[in-house]
Amino acid sequence: MSTLQKLQWRYATKKFDANTVLSQDKITLLKEAFNLTALSYGLQTLKMVVIEDKAKREKLVPIAYGQRQVADASHLLVLCIQSKIDETDINAHFNTIKSVRNTPDAILEPFKAQLTGTITKMTQIKKDNWATNQAYIALGNLMTVCAFEAIDSCPMEGFIPQKLDEALGLDTLGLKSVLLLPVGYRATDDMFAELKKVRKPLSQTIIDL
Repeated sequence: MSTLQKLQWRYATKKFDANTVLSQDKITLLKEAFNLTALSYGLQTLKMVVIEDKAKREKLVPIAYGQRQVADASHLLVLCIQSKIDETDINAHFNTIKSVRNTPDAILEPFKAQLTGTITKMTQIKKDNWATNQAYIALGNLMTVCAFEAIDSCPMEGFIPQKLDEALGLDTLGLKSVLLLPVGYRATDDMFAELKKVRKPLSQTIIDL
């Protein structure tokens, strides 16, 4: 399929085939794709929790307002932000840059000082909002990769983050869940799979200057 055909094929899967599981290679690919997401400053303040255990996911269905995709998909991806973002993250990031690229401190220090000043001036609410915006970038990247790999997915905001954090023990890991992405393969009787996409014409969404 062409690029546009693959994006046309993708839809928010409402019913997954509960008996079909993604291969480990596919899961590894999604993990790598998440890790390669382009993020602000290159500062990776996101974590992705991958849940295969169906019994564990079944308990999350009520927290997701009864949406069966959470349990019936092959795996559930939970995108999380860190509860705390500070100089520790910045120092670790620049240490990694130095290790990977062998970049001299003289080049790194000005950028490091600028980033430290920016992050430390943020309120906690602003940090959370900023990190959540990054999670949406990761979500979009994962959905596109899924489309190219013929993996079905369903982006979900409809859940109770605090209860999910407690159920999975994310709060004890210093994480806050912000988005869910069940992934797997569509059920053959999902009526939404064959529906035409409803989109505005390009003339109403694109402005050429």
